[in-house]
Amino acid sequence: MSASAPAAPITQDVLTIPRKQDASALPNLVGMTRDQLTEALVNVGIKEKQVKMRHGQIWQWLYVKGVRSFDEMTNLSKDIRARLAENFQIARPEIVTKQVSSDGTRKYLLRIQGGHEVEAVYIPETDRGTLCISSQVGCTLTCSFCHTGTQKLVRNLTVAEIVGQILVARDDLDEWDLAPGDKRLVSNIVLMGMGEPLYNTDNVRDAMKIAMDDSGIALSRRRITLSTSGIVPEIYRVGEEIGCMLAISFHATTDDVRDKLVPINRKHKIDELLQACRDYPRLSNAERITFEYVMLKDVNDSDEDARRLVKLIEGIPAKINLIPFNPWPGAPYERSSNNRIHKFADIVNAAGYSSPIRKPRGEDIMAACGQLKSATERARKSRAQMERGIEGL
Repeated sequence: MSASAPAAPITQDVLTIPRKQDASALPNLVGMTRDQLTEALVNVGIKEKQVKMRHGQIWQWLYVKGVRSFDEMTNLSKDIRARLAENFQIARPEIVTKQVSSDGTRKYLLRIQGGHEVEAVYIPETDRGTLCISSQVGCTLTCSFCHTGTQKLVRNLTVAEIVGQILVARDDLDEWDLAPGDKRLVSNIVLMGMGEPLYNTDNVRDAMKIAMDDSGIALSRRRITLSTSGIVPEIYRVGEEIGCMLAISFHATTDDVRDKLVPINRKHKIDELLQACRDYPRLSNAERITFEYVMLKDVNDSDEDARRLVKLIEGIPAKINLIPFNPWPGAPYERSSNNRIHKFADIVNAAGYSSPIRKPRGEDIMAACGQLKSATERARKSRAQMERGIEGL
């Protein structure tokens, strides 16, 4: 808008400010916190007395209606929409591929800024629909049973990229602007995808606050579960700053074994981790901690392990999810037999703990627990292997 343009078309909501020139650098409204959105609107000339109303309208367009362009924000004047389009973008991760399993599980390969890729998985169930989202590109923890752990960490995801995974799934499932009483398809979020959420706590926190906001996506904090391998100092922050449900990627009952399976245990031992669990806010039978325990043949699946597990977590309101190991190419472990898993579960149940055996989902599309790994990383590995083979001829 030139300085010589007539003043009449400018509404009272907007002040005249210089237009941004670099369209590729426009900030994304998706992922802004409430305070950040307020500041952004003030900075582009929305008058302070109008900011609260415009803020609420924009928030609903983004997170209730799921719009992807400013033109769709029809209760804003054309002048305001034009000003927003000049200064901001509404961006989501791009779906590169979508795979649908025979059991209805959907796996999304998503391209984010910089050309990096992450995976998210939607799991439909009778009473809920769970979206498993990623928090990092790759992972730094190198858990030996996890396929994602074989991919080096590239970077943390931004708030927009974390929230964007929810928006993409809702786009794909066509579940925007639900009427009262409509069943939600994405009813639960689990931070169990690529990466360790507590190595990206600030962005995860802000993203989950957006997801929990009553005027937008409006997921209850009890519908969000954050899974960590045991970054103990950050567990305390999660309890104070997010308050969501907590899951511990546990997998062993002695420090010696857990050191090998979950290397962060070398820094934060089992006793320290369990104390953080005991101190977690609002811990009760209604808000139990979930201990995830992958069942590895002849590694951690003995009767002795089961008895030691219930002794370790004594006094912690908890349930134990037993996860049959999901194999991947080159995996160094085998899945425990069904009989062994059920015997383990019987011991845990007899001690008074719920011990469901997780049904593997999406195995035919490599979407099961521990199998996520971006296609670009797989392709890079394949090219490197081919090159090494050619050099050896």
